[in-house]
Amino acid sequence: MSVFENKVLLITGGTGSFGNAVLRRFLDSDIKEIRIFSRDEKKQDDMRHFLQANRSDIAHKVKFYIGNVRNREAVDFVMSGVDYVFSAAALKQVPSCEFFPMEATRTNVEGTNNVLLSAIEHEVKNVVVLSTDKAAYPINAMGISKALMEKVATAKGRELGEKAKTTICCTRYGNVMASRGSVIPLWVEQMMEGKPITITDPNMTRFMMTLDDAVDLVVYAFTHAHNGDLFVQKAPAATLMTLATALKEIYSKVNPRYGETEVKVIGTRHGEKLYETLVTREEMARAIDMGNYFRIPCDTRDLNYDKFFTEGNTDMTKIEDYHSHNTRRLDIDGMKEQLMRLRFIQEDLGLIPHAKTRDIRSE
Repeated sequence: MSVFENKVLLITGGTGSFGNAVLRRFLDSDIKEIRIFSRDEKKQDDMRHFLQANRSDIAHKVKFYIGNVRNREAVDFVMSGVDYVFSAAALKQVPSCEFFPMEATRTNVEGTNNVLLSAIEHEVKNVVVLSTDKAAYPINAMGISKALMEKVATAKGRELGEKAKTTICCTRYGNVMASRGSVIPLWVEQMMEGKPITITDPNMTRFMMTLDDAVDLVVYAFTHAHNGDLFVQKAPAATLMTLATALKEIYSKVNPRYGETEVKVIGTRHGEKLYETLVTREEMARAIDMGNYFRIPCDTRDLNYDKFFTEGNTDMTKIEDYHSHNTRRLDIDGMKEQLMRLRFIQEDLGLIPHAKTRDIRSE
């Protein structure tokens, strides 16, 4: 028996890579019902057919709702009777958000606010909001919108306090390998089509973690979070060149010509950083090291300007950010080990049966 027994879980953005991973984790648990809320009816239909064909014994647990987090009425409709919410609905493609920043704001900020207000109103037990490393010292529209989303969630948690019926927290991750928006499926596709692998900057570093690693933290946050908490997953990092080389070496086992694929440097895209910061210096000053992740409690001071202007931290200048340049660095063998944990790579190598059509190369 677990704390999730006979409970109802809502996943907004449930047809995305992260939503799918959370669904997989809870599908075989003692949870009563999982609600998938998204605006993509095609992906919902694909998911429904897959569950009916492959998991007919428990497919009845999963209920599908069409809607958009921007629409408060749709959110209220799906929220009735829910115990736990995983808020993953987002616009997260960096170039798209850069050209359409108001669309990113409407989904990532206003949409998340709708989910939080509805959850509070319906007395949901726990809400976990999904964030990204791009929210730390953001320089692009996607990161800025996600940073503001974190601020909204933290402010709501602070307002509610410790004794509230609803607990709101955020989980922040670095690059989740082979999730929607990851370069890994793109590079595999380029190799298989005989095209060069396109790299923006070979020295650019990114955190490397799997979806399963990330979901572990979601489960922990559901059961251990305090209002306003931010949980950050620790992870190793690698340069893009190391990643590309590791992929080439792995796929040379599928076809030797893939190992000869050219690597073409195309230059930095809109809004890209050389390295990603997962925890800022200011957050590290109050972070609690929990082993595999950091817990960053919210600042519980009220709107007293005197406090903010007269109280400082003399140790702040000695503290360093936690970023992809100073975390544990993977070499090619270490990167290959991480990549071999991905389902779609195991499928391509014939180690496990294909769960999706071959044109879908993501987790």
